Amino acid sequence: MAFCSKLGMLVKQSGQVPMASMLNSIRCMSSKLFVGGLSYSTDDQSLREAFAGFGDVTEARIITDRDTGRSRGFGFVNFSSEDSANSALSSMDGQELNGRNIRVSFANERTSAPRSFGSGGGGGYGGNRGYGNDNGGSGY
Repeated sequence: MAFCSKLGMLVKQSGQVPMASMLNSIRCMSSKLFVGGLSYSTDDQSLREAFAGFGDVTEARIITDRDTGRSRGFGFVNFSSEDSANSALSSMDGQELNGRNIRVSFANERTSAPRSFGSGGGGGYGGNRGYGNDNGGSGY
């Protein structure tokens, strides 16, 4: 996907192809789906079973909270083919699964920038909390 990001930036700079259509066509070449709005009772196996009718599911994974182990209400489904992923997206988006209407879309790749939570420096919300306001900003 790094290639796709670089290609997107080049096209954006040249301005010759609408960025939205370029990104949509690149996304359509993916076989990984994001599934949101899941019931907390949905597990990896039930997610796999829900999508197995559309093709060979290579991985179905519910994302869980690292501290509690509880589902965060979303997951990912990987297919062996793009056609299977397209079919699953078209059929499953907005459908009910375990009592909840789910949202299905093509998964976006994570950026390669390192994440720095709790590494000092105050984070991204103003940092210096010494000005007496409650929201952690600079007080201005």
